[in-house]
Amino acid sequence: MEAESDNIDCKNEKILLGNEAIAYAVLASGASVVTSYPGTPASEILTTVMKLVKEQDLPVHAEWSINEKTALEIAFANSISNKRSAVAMKQVGLNVAADPVMSAAYMGVRGGLVIIVADDPGPHSSQTEQDSRFFAMFAKIPVLDPGSPEEALTMTMAAFKLSEKYKTPVMVRPTTRVCHARQAVAVPGITPEARPALFEKEPHRWAATPGPRLKLHIELNTKVKSITHDPLAGVKLLNGKDESSQAIVASGITYAYLKDIMQNKPEWRDLSLYKIDMPYPLDPESLDHISRSHTNVMVVEETEPVIEYQFPCRRNVRGRIDSTIPNAGELTPDILTPIIDTFLGLKRLYPEIHTTKQRRPSLCAGCAHRAAFYAIKKALPKGIYTSDIGCYTLGLNLGAVDTCLCMGAAISQAAGFFHAFKHEESPPPIVATIGDSTFFHAGIPPSVNAIVTGARFVLVILDNATTAMTGRQPTPGTGSVASDFNHDGLSLEQILEGCGIRSVITKDPYDIPGFIKIVKDAYDLSASQGVVAIIARHPCIQDRAMIGTQQAFTMSVTDDCNACGYCVKEFECPALEMGEDTVVIDPTICSGCGVCVHVCPRRALEAKPL
Repeated sequence: MEAESDNIDCKNEKILLGNEAIAYAVLASGASVVTSYPGTPASEILTTVMKLVKEQDLPVHAEWSINEKTALEIAFANSISNKRSAVAMKQVGLNVAADPVMSAAYMGVRGGLVIIVADDPGPHSSQTEQDSRFFAMFAKIPVLDPGSPEEALTMTMAAFKLSEKYKTPVMVRPTTRVCHARQAVAVPGITPEARPALFEKEPHRWAATPGPRLKLHIELNTKVKSITHDPLAGVKLLNGKDESSQAIVASGITYAYLKDIMQNKPEWRDLSLYKIDMPYPLDPESLDHISRSHTNVMVVEETEPVIEYQFPCRRNVRGRIDSTIPNAGELTPDILTPIIDTFLGLKRLYPEIHTTKQRRPSLCAGCAHRAAFYAIKKALPKGIYTSDIGCYTLGLNLGAVDTCLCMGAAISQAAGFFHAFKHEESPPPIVATIGDSTFFHAGIPPSVNAIVTGARFVLVILDNATTAMTGRQPTPGTGSVASDFNHDGLSLEQILEGCGIRSVITKDPYDIPGFIKIVKDAYDLSASQGVVAIIARHPCIQDRAMIGTQQAFTMSVTDDCNACGYCVKEFECPALEMGEDTVVIDPTICSGCGVCVHVCPRRALEAKPL
């Protein structure tokens, strides 16, 4: 896709992450409302937007919304008020926003509405590697697929124009490799758009009941057909000839990979390479022309066969559907090269790829979640431990996480396990763990549900006063989630009590003996009160300001250590390692929290105040 000339000063280049480039594009396009919920690989988009809004004093409302559904609904309301809006999320966040996205497609928009969904093929930091282009097809909205930070910028700006041209939401779908790549990008100037708010009451559109929705669906189908004739829906031949024997159709990051590989592959010179910028909706005539012009066609795309499915005739089209290309995982250059060589009939030997064994992810040294998990396991060793999405999912390593389904499911599943076991003679204890940000996002409704259905379990909210896993964004509990409004934050204690939970206990998990007692007491209390909540409150260890106020210790191992390995296996602090005859503390990793002294059964770990 060619860079747009509108408002771009080619002399003003910056080296930007793909997500930063998207942020510049959103503001340069005149968006007056930008919303998001943090989620890797999308988090830096709103972080950058907020930074630019404050630096340039822009009249833009940017906010970390409580969840993706709310973020979408706020952006949509601004859009039907004739103003431009953007909302950013990761692919599983789109699941949360699915309801309003589907309805927004039917209703249409007035000001441009761009939905930025960062997909995670691999996956690297997600529960799934789902392809949001399929969701765009499902919702019948256009989707653009950038393959570089520069394309992320230009396609985002093009998306706003496309949205207003056809009065439809438009998705921009960068992947992890695009979001976190860096490139020199011509940065557009940011000039606030003086567009007045205007909402025209039209109940049959904006509050449509089932009857009018049929009409809106027909209208949406007409839009989609029109978009297939838009220049963005075209297929561009960027290498080779139109009538060559073999052709490849690619989009997004896979096109970028192929373009780079072909520069060093003279034996691929006769291969025709087509590029697609908008994987849905595509012009069927263009696809039909490709399949008729070449003997064999291969579609290279991540992660699902979205383009491949749209070919009117797939007789000579190969790709994910027939397993010519693996049907899961990233399509990195080392994977693509032998596939293309085989497709072209080139036989060669490839060296075996050796990968180094990596250390499994672990909670940070000094993380209070580790102490909470250890205490839970010690207090209720035969329990069922449901958990949630966040860095604390790494409680798996400590044997204190048995389930992790999706945002908020720790509480729902805890209730489900209670109902499954409540008629058994000796039902197991049940402990649900959930982060503070995740609780605000999706934990409140299941808490209410658990209370009114008579469930009994211990709910532990791991409150580290941030959304740690995605870059330490603020939460409703900390406040300061909006660019143009300051709020001190909401009390978790009051919200839990408002959900109907009668006993709410707040405790610092660094006090492991005290926390063990609190968990046991809460379990006993749950027999009569149902759900009992514990707020495990200790700031994130990555908060440098917090570290300065926390008491620190010099840690050492005494001669009492017999190298039993209990502290390494059961506590799994990365600063503790097995030596030849004793446990060793790595001073470059140790945070000096002193918590591990409660773990060693021989009291061989010693903490001296600094």
